[in-house]
Amino acid sequence: MTKILVIRSAATGAASVSNTLIDAYLAAHPGAEVVERDLDADPVPHVTSASLAGIGRDAPEGVAFAETRALQDQLIGEVFAADVLLIGLPLYNFGMPSTLKAWFDYIARAGTTFQYTAEGPEGLVKGKRAILAQARAGKYDDAAGFPFGAAHAKSLLGFVGVTDVTVVTAEGLAFGPDAAAAAVAQAKAEIAALA
Repeated sequence: MTKILVIRSAATGAASVSNTLIDAYLAAHPGAEVVERDLDADPVPHVTSASLAGIGRDAPEGVAFAETRALQDQLIGEVFAADVLLIGLPLYNFGMPSTLKAWFDYIARAGTTFQYTAEGPEGLVKGKRAILAQARAGKYDDAAGFPFGAAHAKSLLGFVGVTDVTVVTAEGLAFGPDAAAAAVAQAKAEIAALA
C-alpha cells in the first residue's frame, strides 16, 4: 500500500487551488494510506533563537528544547514513513508560504536527513517521490528562474535526498473566471493521472 504524506500550506482553506489539486490526486489513489499535515490549521513554529538549538544535529539537554525536538522528530518520522510527499505549493509573493518554509527548516537535520561528506552534502531521504501541487495567479517562464517557489522547494527536497520531483501547476488564476477554471481543470487532470 502506498503511503502518502500530504502537506497543505495554503492560507485560503476550501478556496485553495493547491488543496484542490491535492484532493484530485488523493481521489485518484483511493487505496493509499494518507497522513495529512495542514500547516495553516496547525503551523510548524518558525525557527527562533529559542528553538534553533533544538532542531540541530545534537539538541541540548533540558526542557527548553524538548518540545521543539519532539516536533522535529515527528515531522522527520512522517517523511521517512512516506512513499510520496504530496506538497501544496501556493505562490505567495513569488515564493513558498512561510509556513511551508518552516516545515522544511524542521525536516532538514544534519546527520538525519542529510550529511556533509568530503564530496559535499548528501541527502539521506532516499527512495521517495515528491509531487508539488503549485497554484499561482500569474503566468511565468519557470526556465527563467522566477518565481522562486517551485525552484526553492525542489532544491530543499533535493538537499535531503528527494530528487524524483514532479511539479503540477495551475496558473493564470487571476486572468478571469474562465481562464482560472480551465487552468484548474487541466492541472487536476494532470495530477490525477500521475501513477
